Amino acid sequence: MERTALLRSLSCSSLACNKYYFRSSHKLSQSLISRASSSSSSSLSAARRNQLRLIPNLIRRSLHRGHTRLRAPLSSSLPFNKHFSALATRAVASPPTQPSPDVAEVSDEVAEKYGFEKVSEEFIKECKSKAVLFKHKKTGAEVMSVSNDDENKVFGIVIRTPPKDSTGIPHILEHSVLCGSRKYPLKEPFVELLKGSLNTFLNAFTYPDRTCYPVASTNTKDFYNLVDVYLDAVFFPKCVEDFQTFQQEGWHFELDNPSEEITYKGVVFNEMKGVYSQPDSVLGRTIQQALSPDNTYGVDSGGDPKVIPKLTFEEFKEFHRKYYHPSNARIWFYGDDDPKERLRILSEYLDMFEASSAPSESIVAPQKLFSEPVRVVEKYPASEGGDLKKKNMVCLNWLLSDKPLDLETELALGFLDHLLLGTPASPLRKILLESGLGDAIVGGGIEDELLQPQFSIGLKNVSEENIQKVEELIMYTMKKLAEEGFDTDAVEASMNTIEFSLRENNTGSFPRGLSLMLRSIGKWIYDMDPFEPLKYEKPLMDLKARIAEEGSKAVFSPLIEKYILNNSHRVTVEMQPDPEKASRDEAAEKEILAKVKSSMTDEDLAELARATQELRLKQETPDPPEALRSVPSLSLNDIPKEPTRVPTEVGDINGVTVLQHDLFTNDVLYTEVVLDLSPLKQELLPLLPLFCQSLLEMGTKDLSFVQLNQLIGRKTGGISVYPFTSSVQGKEDPCSHLIVRGKAMAGRADDLFNLMNCVLQEVQFTDQQRFKQFVSQSKARMENRLRGSGHGIAAARMDAKLNIAGWISEQMGGVSYLEFLQALEEKVDQDWAGISSSLEEIRRSLLSRDRCLINMTADGNNLKNAEKFVGKFLDMLPSNSPVETAKWKARLPPTNEAIVIPTQVNYVGKAANIYDTGYQLKGSAYVISKHISNTWLWDRIRVSGGAYGGFCDFDSHSGVFSFLSYRDPNLMKSLDVYDGTADFLRELEMDDDTLTKAIIGTIGDVDSYQLPDAKGYSSLLRHLLGITEEERQKRREEILSTSLKDFKEFAGAIEAVKDKGVVVAVASPDDIDAANKERSNFFEVKKAL
Repeated sequence: MERTALLRSLSCSSLACNKYYFRSSHKLSQSLISRASSSSSSSLSAARRNQLRLIPNLIRRSLHRGHTRLRAPLSSSLPFNKHFSALATRAVASPPTQPSPDVAEVSDEVAEKYGFEKVSEEFIKECKSKAVLFKHKKTGAEVMSVSNDDENKVFGIVIRTPPKDSTGIPHILEHSVLCGSRKYPLKEPFVELLKGSLNTFLNAFTYPDRTCYPVASTNTKDFYNLVDVYLDAVFFPKCVEDFQTFQQEGWHFELDNPSEEITYKGVVFNEMKGVYSQPDSVLGRTIQQALSPDNTYGVDSGGDPKVIPKLTFEEFKEFHRKYYHPSNARIWFYGDDDPKERLRILSEYLDMFEASSAPSESIVAPQKLFSEPVRVVEKYPASEGGDLKKKNMVCLNWLLSDKPLDLETELALGFLDHLLLGTPASPLRKILLESGLGDAIVGGGIEDELLQPQFSIGLKNVSEENIQKVEELIMYTMKKLAEEGFDTDAVEASMNTIEFSLRENNTGSFPRGLSLMLRSIGKWIYDMDPFEPLKYEKPLMDLKARIAEEGSKAVFSPLIEKYILNNSHRVTVEMQPDPEKASRDEAAEKEILAKVKSSMTDEDLAELARATQELRLKQETPDPPEALRSVPSLSLNDIPKEPTRVPTEVGDINGVTVLQHDLFTNDVLYTEVVLDLSPLKQELLPLLPLFCQSLLEMGTKDLSFVQLNQLIGRKTGGISVYPFTSSVQGKEDPCSHLIVRGKAMAGRADDLFNLMNCVLQEVQFTDQQRFKQFVSQSKARMENRLRGSGHGIAAARMDAKLNIAGWISEQMGGVSYLEFLQALEEKVDQDWAGISSSLEEIRRSLLSRDRCLINMTADGNNLKNAEKFVGKFLDMLPSNSPVETAKWKARLPPTNEAIVIPTQVNYVGKAANIYDTGYQLKGSAYVISKHISNTWLWDRIRVSGGAYGGFCDFDSHSGVFSFLSYRDPNLMKSLDVYDGTADFLRELEMDDDTLTKAIIGTIGDVDSYQLPDAKGYSSLLRHLLGITEEERQKRREEILSTSLKDFKEFAGAIEAVKDKGVVVAVASPDDIDAANKERSNFFEVKKAL
């Protein structure tokens, strides 16, 4: 189950041009349904991207949400398509206007007592919060204290950390400060919090110019424990006195034996090697540095692997001394805790400091605008084979301003961005993809997280002769849009997309308070107003009024002309594939290391080998019990004895099962239509994700796909379609469904169900060229996933070898799917009639009232009112006679497999089905697998092994127990660690405090915080998987009563992975060759790219 979680925290670097770096915390969402896996349609992936592209500063992209999932996505994945017209019935959520929430006031006297002064205070109706900006009088530290009735409390401390080079100091420091502190003198308090906290968010991340340390929890005692550990870590870390922490997290020379070769190791070093192996990451870095060559954005705050080894410990210490000071900090509190207690806690830390000059030294200077455009050509690592001439990327990029923009302009640019790129029907996106000049969009549109906003757009998989054509098409399209303006329906749908999203404020599993913090900090970090980004109501109304009065062309055309067409600060970045680059980089690194070794005496080499062993011994030696006890934790008495129950009424409408969840949703209706996949022929399964995309992105007899897309936008809050597949405990046959998700204002329920019916029954599979685009886009996305999420690919591949559900998912989202797409690309031209016929066959197989289920989440009155529209929807579904269930008996051969890609790091997995050994499921398995991840694997795979992440996952539905590593410099060594797990459990000694922490941390995962739509959705999945409330209670009791004896007994089950497990590694050719030499023909080799 941890797999999903680590994806959430590790996939971050792939977002937003890969500019932001995250500490890997494998927080999981373990509600006993979390391993139910889905292969979400490509339209959902696009939806996620679109969701992050709404209004700059007002809807700041939530850059660290879970993205690549191995389970059905939560509702935040829905496209935010909404309609607005000043004359039309409003379709947006209107939050009730409420007086200021009943929160404790902080008087001037109380603020003075703790050393603060009030700078300003406001009630922010958009988030129903009282917000007060305080200033610490002694140091100048600024504090935003936001009070409301949200139980999911958030704290964050943000430091401005502009680097001067690409040694990665801010990133390495972000990792290192969480490795022990003055009050918490153990190796990694961060990991202890992961083990034994009820946190709903625990991480840290590095931007190009700032470093953020946020935490969240719904339990007040737990929340203040997290706050104290983080404050002590930021201001009083051990790492500035501990060279070995710098070596571990940053870089060091490693030598096990003087006769061997020296290597580089370090968590950040290997993380960034992985980042620099991804073409999209290389593109994002190149864009940022080319747009801003003269300020801090001209270097890589995450670190360039070629430059990281130039960083010295003295420079590292000095960076902390210079910038990690209260005078240079912005501190954020949010939620329903006592605002007076916040100031008291802070005063204990801040009062220890005097004012510093850091604020003036950390100011980010703006980049001066260019007088003429610039062109940059770079290489990226590519595989040999295939037509490399068609693997170019080209992206046009503009820096939009040399000074901060006013709020109205920012808002208008955000709308323009959504109009251009926000949906499949958006003109710039549609024209580029339909041009056939490339396979997929690159460049994220507007990016405004930094001091100066930028706009980027381009294509990947472009042939050499078409590079110039892509540039010309982008400029021509922008010029045409400036001259002609946008379609009225598109403007209305875009307006409501944004308005619905703002008012719904659905941040998924991401704490709302953290989303607001990141929104606010985007201005605050540059010494601007922290309140302004939180208040969207007035600027939104003003912009709507302006559009209504002047017309959209008068609003948007001048923006295109000023910021794009007449803007000389344009950088064209061309990325060329280089099949030699990866091996050349590796050879250059080996040459440097060989020179280092040749310059050393025998005594030097012996000393380096000794230092290597000393560091490893420290890394693998557990903290003493007294140090562990210093980290505050809860007791089992603080833990609820019963699981959170979602109100669920199971009834039927017209003979169809309907689940209803009576929850307050602010007048939004969330619904799922669930169709049975079991009648589908096995050979049609790989076509299913493209079927899903076709439903949403092809037209009907009466509507073009653009009109249908806009209609969905004008009537609803979004519709998405995707397959969901999971094993079911105790059964061989999987649980497999197609899920159609939608949301709308409750008053639009009729529209929502009508449009769901239209999508399912009326869309025509006749547009050959659009379908060909879908195939190309999906192929490009899968190739990117192979490079960036190799652990997910390895996990899916192992599952496909071990159970039917895993095989199905891999057919729709793994290497098999990529191979299918590669063949399908040619077949579209040769046999379109056959493919179109297959799409119709899928629809006929799935659409049946008799094999349908409806799930709805809203308040009671709205559920009642929606029933008649559900009935009408069901009446329109065909009532088929029972169809014979298709026989899906396939699995991949259970051989060890190496998937070769051009990379500098590896992703290594090993798995087996432990139910086959006779293991009977107990709740203690969740506690044990989490403990293995947070101790044995963390220490051996990450800390001493140098990988960015190592973890295990127990799928209680299938019985598959798997080990995985992420951005791993090792391959066979990691397998040896996995094989040592059973002995680790047998030899484990654990005191009561450690066991209690492990239990509490597991409960925190099981009870992960959910918004109402997610609660309804989780309840649906439990229903589909046959998980009863009695079973949930039983598992919880087993978790709470876990003993050391359970750990020892579990060793026998884990032994099966060592003895009978299958291995899948996504790795470099050199490492696979070395592995097959070390163990003769250990891997079957498959070249994927």
